[in-house]
Formats: sequence, C-alpha cells, structure tokens
Amino acid sequence: MHIDAKVVKSLREKTGAGMMDCKKALQEAEGNEEKAVDLLREKGLSAAARRSGRAANQGIVDSYIHLGGKIGVLVEVNCETDFVARNEEFRAFVRNICLQVAATSPAYLGRDDVPESVLEKERQIIKTQALNDGKPEKVIDKIIEGRLDKYYGDNCLLEQAFVKDEEITIKELLTDLIAKIGENIIIRRYSRFEIGENLDADSTGCCG
Repeated sequence: MHIDAKVVKSLREKTGAGMMDCKKALQEAEGNEEKAVDLLREKGLSAAARRSGRAANQGIVDSYIHLGGKIGVLVEVNCETDFVARNEEFRAFVRNICLQVAATSPAYLGRDDVPESVLEKERQIIKTQALNDGKPEKVIDKIIEGRLDKYYGDNCLLEQAFVKDEEITIKELLTDLIAKIGENIIIRRYSRFEIGENLDADSTGCCG
C-alpha cells in the first residue's frame, strides 16, 4: 500500500517516532492515521521525542580515513549508557556518520549552527536572482524559504540526505535509531580533514 510522504511526516510530528516506524504503522493501519498513532503507542515508539531531553554523556569517538589517507574524519556521538555505546547498531550508525561527513563535507551540524550573517547573505542572493528572473515581489518570501531549505539540505549534516539511502535524512536516521534503541542519542561534533584544503578559508568543514 502506498503511503503519502505528507501523512508520514504528520505522524512523525505527532508521535516523535522514527520515519520507518511511522510508515510501517500506517501500512498496518491501512492509511488510518489515528490507528497508526495507537499502534505506535502500543509499541512504545512514540516516546522517542520525549527522550531528547535526557542526558547523553556516554558514547564513542570514531574515525574514518578515505582515498588512501587524502580525507580523514573524526566524529563524536553520545548516548545515555555505556551499554548502548557498545551496541553494534549504535556503532554502525556512528560509522555511517563518518562516511557521510567524508562524502559530503557538511559545513554545519544543524540549522541552528548556521550564522545569521550567512543566512542573510543567502537571502539577499536568492532575492536578487528571483527579481532578475522576473518573479513578482509577493512570491519572493516563499522562494527564499524554499531555497533556504535546499541550502540547509546541502550544508547541514542533520538535514542532508543519507548517502546510502537518499529517501531519508540524517536527522530521520537518527530519530529511527533513538526509537529503536530507547535512549537519547546526539551527534555531538565532527571534524573533516582533506589534504590540500585551504586552511585560511572561513569554513574548514569542521563542527565542534
């Protein structure tokens, strides 16, 4: 049964459960959103959002070296207990984050990390482009909003499409893991190094 992505998003916002769990619940409920909510609650998956405020001071630092030593990545991901830090799925997730950073070189971790000065510059560029294309003033704000979403998707790790499955974002991948494991999990920081990069540039592909 095909499930509309908007319905999946709505269910995620209501329950805080992972995207894949929401999609499965909607399929089981034959598209009925209220029934899907009940199914998620029965499985305890709607508690994922409530876990976000819990302390996460355990975890691991992982590394990845690519292209024969041309690119290197360090990532710290935190969880609540040392037990989860040793969990294979948790460690696989951390490794995937290393691969993501190596492949996409995100400038920022999340939307809140983008400086307002950078956003304002992007807004001005988008506005100028839209006006030059003959777009009416009344739609400029919507155009800016849409293109900023794309900017976040290109430059913020949590907003990026997962390189192994472009149907989901890193944020959704993280939410799914939280729902499955039952602990708060946080991508704390990362650093990416590449031979020959401009060390004097404003952004060195680091976060943290």
